[in-house]
Amino acid sequence: MAVIEQSPFNLAWILLCAALVFTMQAGFTCLESGLVRAKNSINVAVKNAVDFLIASSLFYLFAFGLMFGPSLHGWLGSGSGSMLEQGGPGLVAFFLFQMTFCGTATTILSGAVAERMRFVGYCICAAMIAGIIYPVVGHWIWGGMIEGTEPGWLRQLGFLDFAGSTVVHSVGGWVALAAVVTVGPRIGRFGPGGRPIEGHDLTLATLGMFILWLGWFGFNGGSNLGVDDRLPNIITNTVLAGVFGGLAGLLTAWLITRRPEVPRILNGIISGLVAITASANIATLGGAAVIGFIAGVIAAAGFALLERLRVDDAIGVIPVHLFRRDLGQPGSCLVRRSGRLHRAAWPSPSAADPDARCDRGRRVRVRHELSAAQLDQSRDALARDP
Repeated sequence: MAVIEQSPFNLAWILLCAALVFTMQAGFTCLESGLVRAKNSINVAVKNAVDFLIASSLFYLFAFGLMFGPSLHGWLGSGSGSMLEQGGPGLVAFFLFQMTFCGTATTILSGAVAERMRFVGYCICAAMIAGIIYPVVGHWIWGGMIEGTEPGWLRQLGFLDFAGSTVVHSVGGWVALAAVVTVGPRIGRFGPGGRPIEGHDLTLATLGMFILWLGWFGFNGGSNLGVDDRLPNIITNTVLAGVFGGLAGLLTAWLITRRPEVPRILNGIISGLVAITASANIATLGGAAVIGFIAGVIAAAGFALLERLRVDDAIGVIPVHLFRRDLGQPGSCLVRRSGRLHRAAWPSPSAADPDARCDRGRRVRVRHELSAAQLDQSRDALARDP
């Protein structure tokens, strides 16, 4: 059942890459905490920690089987936890690597809904992403990676996603869009007297970006599932896409505001990294630079579009992870469109309907007086002493 050639060197590489992807949780924590107001920073940090606990536990208990187990007609896996006991060290290393991916897909939501979502409601949404939405889409595209299992239906059509540009980032982006529209904007963001809400610590946010960039070495490099002559190009493509995405963010910020706005630069870098994730194994170095630059421009345009539509994405999650759409995605146009339609149709209603139910029943959004005051000092934060 192994998916990794079980040489000690390859196993060590996958374990190292899993550790690098795990550090992306720290990157998201720093980035998001720095880009929100100081009064809510600990609330954001705690949610980043807890969503990884939820995602990892559910992935171990059943979501890994849903994603990579024997396929039910290409739509859903049917494996169980016993797969890991029978698979040997190669499968266990693959599970650990994929578990960190599940954590990444789950934590994307936290930045978009920062400063206004209750802790319990956020945990419910995190459980839905990790336990249902992510493994189902993952099976469609990555099902069949374990020897002897049938490919998912999109993979059978030729849909390719090397390291999760669609499986991880588009899924996270669609859920974030559904959740942001459901919970509404932060107080004071739009309407009479509305203004942009700036982050309190851009140094911390910049550090988070660099941690994410380092983690992407493992994200893309580990998806090669071993060490071979493709690895230097994969890593270099990753770096170049981030570089040129950041340059695009810098240029668009300068053209729009006449100053180098840090959030736009950071989001340009991350957008470039997201875009190259689909094809880092086959893109040329020049192609990676072009993909990254275009992704940075799209992120800047997407951020402006959301402002015009009065959609309050606290740190720019949706333009970065969703709006680049098929940029860098290999495969035929027809297959890509089919995949886009289904991956949008599955996460969005799955996330939006429970959000709406929770909003009516459990009140996903924090009370206005807490939102206007300080989430870090509320009992909802689970951050400081009660």
